[in-house]
Amino acid sequence: MKENIVKKALIGMTLAELETVASEAGLRPFAAKQMARRLYVGRVSSIEEMTELPKGAREWLSEHYQIGLQAPVKESRSADGTVKYLFATRGEDFDFLTSGKGGHDVEAVYIPDRDRATLCVSSQAGCRMGCKFCMTGRQGFHGNLTTAGIINQIFAIPESRELTNIVFMGMGEPMDNIDEAIKAIEVLTAKWGLAWSPKRITVSSIGKIDGLRRLLDETKVHVAISVHSPYPSQRAELMPVEKAFPLTKVMELMRDYDFAHQRRLSAEYIMWDGVNDDMRHAEALARMLKGVDCRVNLIRFHAIPGFEHSPAPKERMERFRDRLNELGVTATIRASRGEDIEAACGMLAGEERQASY
Repeated sequence: MKENIVKKALIGMTLAELETVASEAGLRPFAAKQMARRLYVGRVSSIEEMTELPKGAREWLSEHYQIGLQAPVKESRSADGTVKYLFATRGEDFDFLTSGKGGHDVEAVYIPDRDRATLCVSSQAGCRMGCKFCMTGRQGFHGNLTTAGIINQIFAIPESRELTNIVFMGMGEPMDNIDEAIKAIEVLTAKWGLAWSPKRITVSSIGKIDGLRRLLDETKVHVAISVHSPYPSQRAELMPVEKAFPLTKVMELMRDYDFAHQRRLSAEYIMWDGVNDDMRHAEALARMLKGVDCRVNLIRFHAIPGFEHSPAPKERMERFRDRLNELGVTATIRASRGEDIEAACGMLAGEERQASY
């Protein structure tokens, strides 16, 4: 049987990578900008639509490459307008994984909110960070997404042209796939790409320091750190990565960067009843954030199977928020969206499927 060869996707390529493709096709370097414009501004669905290129070059490109767009395989719509999209990571004619065994789909969540339209994208199939309160972490790691696999989530949904913001808060830890995450950000922000302001992008992390340092040095996007407890021993119980990447070290790194002007730093704090929702925790959190220009997003826990703790009461979350504000830390309670379709924070799990390739 003849081996099926998967053509490499053009979406997700940087200008430098497109220049290499142009050279392979016998084209001058400026053809790379033409391809980039067709891919990221024109949003073409076929190489044949790149009419600026000579016919022979288009034919050669079609033999060796593909645009790479893959439609969602499933969607779920919430009563509040949120839409959860399911994307395959591998198929007979495409591969959105740089590593890993595959076999799991990934999810992206579209969240409309008045004049904002946010898409929460995934960077990995599964996750190896092992946070006990997260459905993605429960399933383990199944592969790193390629840049094409990340950009496809943005381009392949019906609301793509309406998007105002992107948050890397879906499945996976972006710092654990930092090369592809940074390339995706370059596609989104470069003049030859979508030319978005970095202020429209937020990247969330558990605090993997080497990746965070690269993100901070190489981009100007907003950053969100998953905190959930100011006490190391308690955080380690909830998030085993505390042992490898202590929150104190993460905050030391954050103090080296300016978050007052060009970018914003947020602390994500899921609240559990009787666990991390008292005034002692609020005061310890304020002490931990001292010297860092950081706002706190308080998040209601969305129950998942097999996790022993329950959501903190609304009144206690409000008192926690008010105490942080009294202590000079800006804190807000994030509105919960998409819980009825399991699209809310910590609920993304994708689907496992038998490979057919």
